[in-house]
Amino acid sequence: MQIDAEQIKKWLESDEDEHLEFKAAKDSSSRDDTIKYCCALANEAGGKFVLGINDKKPREIVGSNAFRNLNKIKQQLITSLGLRIEIDEQYLEEKRILIFNVPSRPIGVPKKYKGTYWMRRGEEIVAMTEDMLKRIFDEGVPDFSAQICKGASVEDLSEDAVEEFRKRWIRKSGNESLSQSSIQQLLLDAELIYDEGVTYAALVLFGKKQSLGKFLAQAEVVFEYRSKESAGPASQRIEFREGFFLYYEKLWETINLRNDIQHFQDGLFIQDIPTFSEGSIREAILNAVGHRDYQNPGSVFIRQFLEKIEITSPGGLPSGVTADNIIDRQMPRNRRMAEAFSKCGLVERSGQGANRMFEEAIEQSKSLPDFSNTDEYQVCLILDGQIKDIEFLKFLEKISKDRPKSFSTYELLVLDMVHKGKKPMNHLRPTMQALVNEGIVESVSRGKYVLNKKYYIIAGKLGYALKNIF
Repeated sequence: MQIDAEQIKKWLESDEDEHLEFKAAKDSSSRDDTIKYCCALANEAGGKFVLGINDKKPREIVGSNAFRNLNKIKQQLITSLGLRIEIDEQYLEEKRILIFNVPSRPIGVPKKYKGTYWMRRGEEIVAMTEDMLKRIFDEGVPDFSAQICKGASVEDLSEDAVEEFRKRWIRKSGNESLSQSSIQQLLLDAELIYDEGVTYAALVLFGKKQSLGKFLAQAEVVFEYRSKESAGPASQRIEFREGFFLYYEKLWETINLRNDIQHFQDGLFIQDIPTFSEGSIREAILNAVGHRDYQNPGSVFIRQFLEKIEITSPGGLPSGVTADNIIDRQMPRNRRMAEAFSKCGLVERSGQGANRMFEEAIEQSKSLPDFSNTDEYQVCLILDGQIKDIEFLKFLEKISKDRPKSFSTYELLVLDMVHKGKKPMNHLRPTMQALVNEGIVESVSRGKYVLNKKYYIIAGKLGYALKNIF
């Protein structure tokens, strides 16, 4: 793929990331280092390795005399990495630039060079960590939820759970003919059973209690209510070890029993906001059940406190998903279960619902979903239900009423960062500029932004804003 001069000029202003690396290499470049960089980029989903542009800002084109024989280095890359890496040779300002277009490694297959799997860590190329290697190898593992559970039959499934699934599927699809299908045919059509037997997905979704105890005892959700965060027995503990469609509603109803309402004055009216948003809690539960590792013997734990809920699920985040990219990256660990949830309208086929949790947290002026305690062994999500800034909540409501379209996830993230005085990440800069153009955000100096003065009026800080900001 040819890169034009305009794109190269844009790179001069951009930051390096996991898909873009610059090196001056004015006179030459080590063959070993070049192969290592290409190996690391391939292991991180591919990218571009550019020679002839220095890696420090202010970045400039310096030109490179490296690898005058491009066919030779291409052949060395193929031999070393098993990847066909195209190299663009460009001249800009009469200076030579080489662009190595590195494709992603195959799914489940990390690349290594001289016996080491390489990755980038800041400015360095280092050996890949064990957890990253595990994530890559796990990509090649077949979908566990689609595998047949030996010994299980349709008799191990609860008719009530299947009928709940049928009802939701009809409502989502509008296909009334599904009501005429036998349970056997319905589950065959949903690809949850086959002539060979019952899938693990069917057991998790519809299994009878005794059947799960026999075939997949770890497929349970443990709910605890704790009035205090100190150690000790929970005030209430319920173990849900049965088909998901038998307890999904019960679980939300249990949480909602202690779901306090927070009140705030908005002019003449009093607004009510629940501590725990139903949409966010349901999405979090679906993610915990749908994306956990069922080959791990642990259970899903949901711990409810007065103002927060903590949900932990075994197995870490699915391969390729991190706390930083969880809004954008979709990689269902249990695809057959995700497809079943999609059929009955519980989730969108393409996503994990994380965007909904972030949107509701910002719209209600609560802390963002917290994944900071997540590691390779478990996903830990904390949803804080306490309203942090009433004035920001009022500001969002006011500008939403004056706007012809609703805010996107990215727009809400930018507004939340500006409100907290944080600098938006690179991929959010276009969104920031669009909000500036719309007048919702104000640019007060290079790299510094504040909310529209409506926020300061609502917060009673207009005097401060006029004196120190505008």
